[in-house]
Amino acid sequence: MARPIKETPELFGKDAERFEKMISQSRPASEEERERARKAYETMKSISNFQW
Repeated sequence: MARPIKETPELFGKDAERFEKMISQSRPASEEERERARKAYETMKSISNFQW
């Protein structure tokens, strides 16, 4: 039986300000980051053996 999902804690004060600043200044992923993610995906895809 699965455990119940806990409530997400609310952010207050400096934590909330920092989070808001972080998400408002998001930037696109660099080509290097995309390539690293693509390689990780291909590695996981090659070792998985799901049968759909």
